[in-house]
Amino acid sequence: MSKSLSLRWLEVFQLIAKSGSIQQVASETGLSISTVSNHLRSLEKALGIELVDHGRRPMGLTPAGEVFSRYVRDGLMVLKRGEAEIRTGNWQHATDLRLALINDFDNQIAPDLVRFMAQALPRCNFRHFTRPSHEIIAKLEEHKLDVGVATRPTERTEGLIEYPLMRDPFIVVLPNSYNGTTEDLFDEDANLPLLRYSRDYMIGKQIETQLTRSKFSLPNRFELECNQSIIGLVAQGSGWAITTAACFHRTQRFHNSVKAMPFPGRNFVRTVSLFTTEVYPEATSELLQKVLVKLIRQHFTRPMCAKHPWLKDDFRTMEGEAA
Repeated sequence: MSKSLSLRWLEVFQLIAKSGSIQQVASETGLSISTVSNHLRSLEKALGIELVDHGRRPMGLTPAGEVFSRYVRDGLMVLKRGEAEIRTGNWQHATDLRLALINDFDNQIAPDLVRFMAQALPRCNFRHFTRPSHEIIAKLEEHKLDVGVATRPTERTEGLIEYPLMRDPFIVVLPNSYNGTTEDLFDEDANLPLLRYSRDYMIGKQIETQLTRSKFSLPNRFELECNQSIIGLVAQGSGWAITTAACFHRTQRFHNSVKAMPFPGRNFVRTVSLFTTEVYPEATSELLQKVLVKLIRQHFTRPMCAKHPWLKDDFRTMEGEAA
């Protein structure tokens, strides 16, 4: 009679199949290198066949390992989906939710969302995080989060389901003292410098991509992470900024000292979406999407478009739209 397979062996094997490194799996799981190696050897012994080419670095799968890995991946996915369904499939009986929001939603969306969930999920334990978009996507892919609201990345998101929430156009923000045209700002010898977002952030990368695509070459003197700092510096007359309608809306204390203008030339936008893992219950995700769309419309798109009617067609929620 063959030896029963341990679930832990299967999980460790799947991680090794993904990374090709016992050392990396040990670091990710908190297990010792010898324990990870023993789990792999025990699995191979129980099956009576080598799954990994131990002589290669990074370690590659044998033909048998390739076949077995597909079954393990599908099997673990079913188990995780079952666990998620038990934990969060029914709103009234959900017990755990790890949720992350981008900084843009921390002040206005987060309090209302948490209030709603506390009433709708009376037995649920919440862990709420505020992170940049790239960190949220990474943590979702590592299954360290259940749900995340983030800017849609340019690269493919493996194993994640996307529910679009908001179409957020890029705009130009200028100090009130500036009397030139927006086109003048893109001259290399312009007196007013561009205050850039950090290129580590998705918003910064998207702006730089658009500038390159438009053949604009502007000096890189200032690069900041904080949205409030950027618009605050614009208000002081220290420079100008390319931002989004939602980011600008968050900086209302500076609005009397700055003016928002359409981006000259071809428009470009970011999409803010709700992302979940493949194992997260669809019904729960769709309900969260509906709640978030309602809150975004209440706190962002309606008040911003009322003040700046030229944004009406571009700055909007995206309920019911496919990713």
